[in-house]
Amino acid sequence: MALSAHDAFAAAGGGRRRRRGRTRRGTLSEINVTPLVDVMLVLLIVFMISAPLLTVGVSVELPKTQAGAMQDQSEPLTVSIRADGSIFLQDQAVAFANLSPRLTAMSGGAKPIYVRADGKASYATVAQVMAALSTSGFKSINLITDTGGPSSGAKTAMQTGEALPQPQEP
Repeated sequence: MALSAHDAFAAAGGGRRRRRGRTRRGTLSEINVTPLVDVMLVLLIVFMISAPLLTVGVSVELPKTQAGAMQDQSEPLTVSIRADGSIFLQDQAVAFANLSPRLTAMSGGAKPIYVRADGKASYATVAQVMAALSTSGFKSINLITDTGGPSSGAKTAMQTGEALPQPQEP
């Protein structure tokens, strides 16, 4: 007895007995990275928004210099001097006489001190604060500036032959 092509397919089960590949497979063991990427993007946005808020709360206009940025350290002690001469320890106003005792109590003399002075603050005030810190036993006193200003190697008006502006008399 000979089978036709149609009968051969019918004997094998035809379309009724065909296995479907997806129904009998085991669970998928690959990691789905889409939720991971979503979480990472949300964390990135949160950190980008919160990073500027972590700076010290006293607003001063820092002078610009060519010096490079320093490596961040954990919780530095910051002394800020505004243009009007007011002194702040971290973000709290402090009298000049109380500056050294409060800093010594906060750090024990081991931490570095960062001095942030407004560019319009008087040189005498900044020098007095730095001298008081030095005589109080602090070994690491750093003056914070903004980057992008003139460097010591730049040509000044004196080197280029330009006339310097004359001070106005009242």
